[in-house]
Amino acid sequence: MGGESRKWLVLVATVWIQAFTGTNFDFSAYSSELKSVLGVSQFLLNYLAVASDLGKAFGWSSGLALLYMPAWAALFIAATLGLAGYGVQWLLIQRLISLPYPLVFVMCLLAGMSICWFNTVCFVACIRCFPTNRSLALALTVSFNGLSPALYDLAAQSLSLSTAALPPLYLLLNALLPLAVSLATALPIARHSSPPAGFSTIADSLVFLALNLLAVLIGVYLVLADSLSFTSLFAYRALFLAALFLLTVPLAVPGVVYAREWAHSSIHRSFRITASGFNLVGAEELELYKGLLSGGGGDIALPPEEETEGVCDGEEKERGWWSKWVMRKDGLLILGEEHGVRRLLGRVDFWLYYLSYFCGATVGLVYSNNVGQILESLGGGSNTTSLVSLYSTSSFFGRLLSATPDFFRGRVYFARTGWLAMALIPMPLAFFLLALSGSIPAVYVATALIGSSSGFIFAAAVSVTSELFGVDSFGVNHNIIISNIPLGSLLYGSLAALVYDVNGTASDGTVTCDGRECYASTFVVWGCVSLFGLICNFLLYVRTRFAYDMFERTRRGIESEF
Repeated sequence: MGGESRKWLVLVATVWIQAFTGTNFDFSAYSSELKSVLGVSQFLLNYLAVASDLGKAFGWSSGLALLYMPAWAALFIAATLGLAGYGVQWLLIQRLISLPYPLVFVMCLLAGMSICWFNTVCFVACIRCFPTNRSLALALTVSFNGLSPALYDLAAQSLSLSTAALPPLYLLLNALLPLAVSLATALPIARHSSPPAGFSTIADSLVFLALNLLAVLIGVYLVLADSLSFTSLFAYRALFLAALFLLTVPLAVPGVVYAREWAHSSIHRSFRITASGFNLVGAEELELYKGLLSGGGGDIALPPEEETEGVCDGEEKERGWWSKWVMRKDGLLILGEEHGVRRLLGRVDFWLYYLSYFCGATVGLVYSNNVGQILESLGGGSNTTSLVSLYSTSSFFGRLLSATPDFFRGRVYFARTGWLAMALIPMPLAFFLLALSGSIPAVYVATALIGSSSGFIFAAAVSVTSELFGVDSFGVNHNIIISNIPLGSLLYGSLAALVYDVNGTASDGTVTCDGRECYASTFVVWGCVSLFGLICNFLLYVRTRFAYDMFERTRRGIESEF
């Protein structure tokens, strides 16, 4: 029982870490103040956002470090990086120190690195503790990262009612809260391990269902709490304490696990939920699953390549070069096959995946870095924090929705790469809406669409990386995937800043722009880019659906035997 309850404690610990380390989302809440203190243009301010995202380019170091150091050590390295990066920025914005622009750039870089280290610790812990349910565990954990701005907004307002005091408070909380959470969660993270060999996963589907319903409750509460306005610090403090209490409720999950026999006899028979593709029924199936996913197969024979080509191609055999060079060239035959860096970079599927991420979720992230300036240019600057919270909350629900296919897999099965493509559809529509309208209500609608779309992709991509390119290499491979984020932040952010400065007017060394022309051209380009990302994602789905279908058929065959 101890091993079973421990894995749930680890899951709750990763939820807490993710909930308080999504500090990159609130950049827009203090970016205007940072711009004013430094006296820089929008173009140079964009480079600070790029620096934060550039930290992800060094994220591979966290995956590599976890191969040689304990998880708790990596956790405190992440907290130290964040304390230094955000702490120095707080001193700067309080005008307690004066720093040259290059040093501020480095501080933003350290802050971005801290987020990546936190994420890697959480992802690796979930994969190790939930080898057969990692897609559900990862989706749940990553979803709470989207609630960080709402939590930080409540925390900041519980300390001060002054709007002018909020930007420095955000930076101070960004520096201190992740460190405090790291101290609180260090013990379960340090003791995390793979489940025992005889572990049964029969009750996991119900436990994850309960946790997802609880997550929805927490998300709805934070949306409502963030929409309220009070003139008393006591009210905001009560709301923040209530949010902290809701985050402790998942600690009751180990008790639910101890009662799994009752759940199986009383509930599971009447309300059977087929778990994710990585959740079989018992210890025997778990061992078979490991053999299947690793490609070793054991007694499970995979069809030879000639036969798989015949099954996969079918009607595609007569399509000539399109079938041979686009759909089948270097295609994946099985899921979970380990890919080293050299093999990964040589895969066509990797580059389609990379481009779909680069032209999809990354564009949404760059949009979130600019929402403050976008709203200010349309005359709604006083509502910046509410728009940031809307984006993050929409991202939270999008991340939660990424687990939906796993819960309904028994009724509706679709390759996860296909779900990624469908999740990206709202993004180009939202950008074209912004380009055509440019009104404040349109900004709120588009922000909700972009947030939910990018949130779904952020969460689902974690599982897709391990499914396509292997579990053991995940720590390094996924950080290679997300290296597209700083590249996209530089390219898309520079475009937005250039259009903003061209249409703006200079005053006291600072450029300001008013009107829809400040971002209209940018929205058109971002819409076209995300449309290209959708095409890449669709090609990835077509190329990988055979491997997913083959895995699903084999999984169902194993389940029927037991």
